[in-house]
Amino acid sequence: MAWLTRFLTAVAFLAVGVIFSPETFGSKSDGSISPILSTSIKLAHLLCFATAWGTALWVTFIGGILMFKYLPRHQFGNLQSKMFPAYFSMVGVCCAVSAAAFGYMHPWKSATTTEKYQLGFLVSAFAFNLINLFVFTPMTIEMMKHRHKVEREENIGNEIGGSKNQEVAKKNPKLAAMNKKFGMIHGLSSLINLMSFGVLAMHTWYLAEKACRLRGGMRDLGGFCFSLILPKPSRLLAVSVTVLLGSIFVHNWSLLFFA
Repeated sequence: MAWLTRFLTAVAFLAVGVIFSPETFGSKSDGSISPILSTSIKLAHLLCFATAWGTALWVTFIGGILMFKYLPRHQFGNLQSKMFPAYFSMVGVCCAVSAAAFGYMHPWKSATTTEKYQLGFLVSAFAFNLINLFVFTPMTIEMMKHRHKVEREENIGNEIGGSKNQEVAKKNPKLAAMNKKFGMIHGLSSLINLMSFGVLAMHTWYLAEKACRLRGGMRDLGGFCFSLILPKPSRLLAVSVTVLLGSIFVHNWSLLFFA
């Protein structure tokens, strides 16, 4: 039930977001699509992009380095072999959704040159993760398993934060050949992952520029409080859902810590 609690919690925060942006409901659209659909598509683009960017940042520059530093090397490799397929799958899906949403909001024929570049960046990130998921990750895992087997025969692989592999490889031609092949495949996989991270970084600059161009100020505090005191039906529904899901969340955590 842990996944359900997390999902409901996410929905609760989304409901809170509706409270703070109620003008989407009931407003008129100047375009060919409804304001609710437009906001939903933009939300899908932004959330999926943010998820892909944050996940890539953590795995590439923080999580992987810490795990390598504090876990036995073979244990670290086995963990990575389980984590990388999930990592590339999630980032790939997020990039696909983000690219689809961006492409829907900016059709190719009417898009500006900048918007076409941005769509290209998102599609490239999706392709890079797809290549890693279906090509380099299976090859890397397979080679890692063979190398671990040879290293266990040499009684190495349990060291933490370092490796005796190179020393042993000088006396073991089989291990030396495996190291060379593994290094090449893993290096290409890492390079493609960095390229994916790089094109996502380019998109952050575009989003930052768009944010700087936003016009209009925030409503005054008194008007905001008054709108909460006299909620519209959509806001009232959002508040009700938030209270309900918040209660479920607190209940589950209380069972976890005090059972």
